[in-house]
Amino acid sequence: MAEQEGITVKKSENFSEWYTQVVTKSEMADYGPVQGTIAFKETSFGIWEKIQRIFDEKIKKTGHKNVYFPSLIPESFFKKEAEHFQGFVPEVFWVTHSGDNKLGERLGIRPTSETIIYHFFSRWIRSWRDLPVLVNQWCNILRAEIKSTKPFVRTSEFLWQEGHTAHETKEDADKEVMMILKEYHDLIENYLAVPVIIGRKSELEKFAGALYTTTLEGMMPDGKALQLGTSHNLGQNFSKPFEIKFLDKNGKEQNVWTTSWGISTRLLGGLIMIHGDDKGLVMPPRIAPNQIVVVPIYYKSSEKKAVMKKAEDAKEKLEKDFSVFIDNREGYTPGWKFNEWELKGIPLRIEIGPRDIKNKQMVLVRRDTNEKLIVKESDLMKKVSASLDSMQVNLYNKARKNLQDRITLVKDYEEFKKVLESKGGFAKASWCGENHCEEQVKNETGATIRIIPFKKDNKVSKCVYCNRTGKEVVYFAKAY
Repeated sequence: MAEQEGITVKKSENFSEWYTQVVTKSEMADYGPVQGTIAFKETSFGIWEKIQRIFDEKIKKTGHKNVYFPSLIPESFFKKEAEHFQGFVPEVFWVTHSGDNKLGERLGIRPTSETIIYHFFSRWIRSWRDLPVLVNQWCNILRAEIKSTKPFVRTSEFLWQEGHTAHETKEDADKEVMMILKEYHDLIENYLAVPVIIGRKSELEKFAGALYTTTLEGMMPDGKALQLGTSHNLGQNFSKPFEIKFLDKNGKEQNVWTTSWGISTRLLGGLIMIHGDDKGLVMPPRIAPNQIVVVPIYYKSSEKKAVMKKAEDAKEKLEKDFSVFIDNREGYTPGWKFNEWELKGIPLRIEIGPRDIKNKQMVLVRRDTNEKLIVKESDLMKKVSASLDSMQVNLYNKARKNLQDRITLVKDYEEFKKVLESKGGFAKASWCGENHCEEQVKNETGATIRIIPFKKDNKVSKCVYCNRTGKEVVYFAKAY
């Protein structure tokens, strides 16, 4: 029998080591030979495929089409939008040779695709009749993350979707930004069971080259924020240098308004951190590639046939509505299998043995609570459905409480610093709106303005840093 070792540290005592062990021991990922790279294994890629299917269906209903653009981008393209160039160049991997021959111009490996996509938009758009352009691509991204790498959360190569749209007016672009933000909100909260705060970024924290950036911010159990998705109105900041022009209905030449938006495999990191426990990974049922594992239990060869038949019957009944498989491996005890599937986070385990056959029952075990429920065969579908629904809600509610507990309203800078050091989480504070104060807070504490909520707080007091009149209440935090 293969040796099995579970998680050896507690989540509450050594969060970083706990996370590393969950990622590797649950076989979510393996480290690559190049710093900052990982191999996505069956479970992690299965979750990503499910995210793809869910979000793909959402955007296709609203008229978006999937496309694919080149991953090699001429350096001159980056330089067309100065702010974008300055923001991304430190992270770009450059191709300088083809074989032994030096290239005439360096080629950047896609850190994001605005510049290459808008090159094509300038060729495709001529008239208002060509608008809106609504495209999306699922691809890999490379950014030079060499220091402080963390699987799924911060790596040199990751997977994502990036949507890019072109519109006649700012109002149309604004609607696009908010529609996508709403779809992200639904995906992250209702499928991944991860609660978020939504709002916009400050000028210093917005996407390089954007008119404004909207964001969804989650709070991890170690008190650090994690940006889980963004949707940007890029204004005409790219359409002017890339000359994306169209003739409007009056025959006048205009520049388009563009948006971009994306989520990445960083979502998997958030899911692991939020829901995992001391036994390992915990997957919300709606996003789990495999929702149910059936474990046949028999100790005599004479019992095997009947137990396997009952397991197959259960699988056949359940797979009409759920993803289910049977662990019929030889040479592993039921207890060993139980531990493995708990480590790997399968939402629901069904145990079937000779006694269960005799009593026309099965045993359901929930991953989140370890609750065992004996159910009649005739009630199997109903009880499985209820258990998975209850688990999805329970995981969200626990995560929601963690988020709420990690929000602290602070009145002054001394309290602000104490909260960040002792508790972490979001420090909710008034801010004067000046870049100087935001920069000083970041330099002195490492915390940034993670979000300016859409829902305005009318209890604005003095700026937490300079004590001048505050303009709005924002959420500061240290972040991944």
